Amino acid sequence: MRWVAAPAGARQIDESTFLRRITMTPSMCGSSSLFFGQVGDWTWEAVGAACDTDVYRARNAEGSPSYLSFYYFHTASRGALQPYGLTFGDELDVASRVFDFGSHSVLTLHRLSAAGTVGDDGALDPVEFYERPRADCIYVENFNRWVSRSRAESNQALIEAAPPEFRHAHLPRLPSAYSPRGVAGCARENGTFHPAGISGFDPGEQFVTRYELDVVRDINGVGLVYFASYFSIVDTALLRLWRELGRTDRAFRGRRLLDHRLGYFANADIESAFAITIRLWRSVTEPEHEIADVSIRHAATGGLLAVASVETELVGGAS
Repeated sequence: MRWVAAPAGARQIDESTFLRRITMTPSMCGSSSLFFGQVGDWTWEAVGAACDTDVYRARNAEGSPSYLSFYYFHTASRGALQPYGLTFGDELDVASRVFDFGSHSVLTLHRLSAAGTVGDDGALDPVEFYERPRADCIYVENFNRWVSRSRAESNQALIEAAPPEFRHAHLPRLPSAYSPRGVAGCARENGTFHPAGISGFDPGEQFVTRYELDVVRDINGVGLVYFASYFSIVDTALLRLWRELGRTDRAFRGRRLLDHRLGYFANADIESAFAITIRLWRSVTEPEHEIADVSIRHAATGGLLAVASVETELVGGAS
């Protein structure tokens, strides 16, 4: 068995699994993009270590930059520990496990738990994530693909292009029943994670808003739209809907996140504007339980950029 170096500050359990204890800092919480951006960094670090690849300086076979892009980002919790409730000083144990998904893709699972509550062996079984999640943990599933630009200075028409040194065959394979390919592919084809509606929920009217891409906040260091910015973009649109419904900003900040799915299907150039459509589904039996069905399209072309589903519980009402 070949061993690789663990990310800084992490303890290696086996070739695919890493465990770290972290303290939440101001750059990790508050704004939704901060938390999800931090999880994205953990994903890149885990993949880099498990696959013996420099994810920050990777290049494809032609020598052009290759990026470990996010294709599907799924976060789930039962509410006891949830992303919107994290704050300065919280101590968490983060277990990360990397799975083989072929020569151009990779999947990483994370489990976040209050420090010392799960045990120190770092074991993270897919059955736990997909079938028997703990009520006191946050689970994150990241499905990433290697991509490169097909045209210089353009963020459109990105192509699959893994670096030649990317090692993956030694990693465990996720059981096919748990593969996110079908879920993400269906969302891409239909422009929604809920093409057949949502059982037990009533749909509200569609809300449409426009978002101008912010070159100051939304673009990463290589000129692509930063994956974590999509969380803020979705929340910006949701807040506009929230206010349209006469709800308060304070109540918006008090939401409890239960499930968040985000599929990334294209990038966009810096001057782009987005057309965002939201349908807010409300539980028939639990009024505080809502699911926002969100699609993001290029305003000029109508091309699908991203799809999100955000399931939340309202705390203390919506006012």
